[in-house]
Amino acid sequence: MKKLREKNYLHRGEAGVALLEVLVAVLLFSLGLLGLIGLQARAVSFSVDAEDRNRAAILANELVATMWLNRSTTLSADALKAWNKRVGDPQSGGLPGGNGTVSPVGTGNAADVTITWQAPSSSTSSTLKTHVELPL
Repeated sequence: MKKLREKNYLHRGEAGVALLEVLVAVLLFSLGLLGLIGLQARAVSFSVDAEDRNRAAILANELVATMWLNRSTTLSADALKAWNKRVGDPQSGGLPGGNGTVSPVGTGNAADVTITWQAPSSSTSSTLKTHVELPL
């Protein structure tokens, strides 16, 4: 009878240990899952930012190509207005809150093309600046 009491006593001390181990495992798994969700959210954010920067580079390249074709860094007001409208229209390949400017530099064969935009998920604006210098 004494052995039976000792055996019951040993099992009582171990009671609930497996449940505690399962709870700790679920907690660690949950923390790992939350970390993966956070990483996925950051990856999506970086992807959207890269896409916006790519669109800004394409828009700047379009304007620079027009300057090269015209062999002048000065553009007509209508052409500049149409380009700036496209920069600010996300539906036609532009950027959210996009604004484009062209600033002549030096003697007239160089200019800076600057595009700024405000991504909806960002609190700060982003800027892309391109310098074009046409051959004489």
